[in-house]
Amino acid sequence: MKKLAIEPLTRAAFEPFGDVIELDGAKQIPINLGTTIRFHDLAHIDVEEQNGRPLVNLFRGQPRVLPFEVKMMERHPLGSQAFLPLNDKPYLLVVAPVGDLDESAIRAFVTRGWQGVNYAKGVWHHPLIALDEVSDFIVVDRGGDGLNLNEQDLRESLWLTEDAMR
Repeated sequence: MKKLAIEPLTRAAFEPFGDVIELDGAKQIPINLGTTIRFHDLAHIDVEEQNGRPLVNLFRGQPRVLPFEVKMMERHPLGSQAFLPLNDKPYLLVVAPVGDLDESAIRAFVTRGWQGVNYAKGVWHHPLIALDEVSDFIVVDRGGDGLNLNEQDLRESLWLTEDAMR
């Protein structure tokens, strides 16, 4: 069984794959006569290629149980895809850089619950891996013409396990 190390999600570690969406370090702007704080410009939403438009969706992820077998990856070549959790439960991310899928470059991250992510255009990632309970996410991605989904099976499965979390 080939295990994949699971790293804590940080902005620096995730930078090659997109944005971490969190409030820590975000620019704060008081608005609405000082009754609201705007956490400004949390992710670079990139969906305009081939006349794309932004979609706002709700994804309801069924919980996965560890050990979990990673057998495939997907990417969206025409737009970014942002996941914003609506609960405070950790979830897992499995990613690889833009370009041809390099299985040796696959990395896994665990969130601290409220952290969201925005996969950059073309970044390989595994579909949603919720943990512990059914989890809802607001997902902002691309709508419009053009093929915006590629899927690829891995030559060798990778396993996410409890003991692989750092």
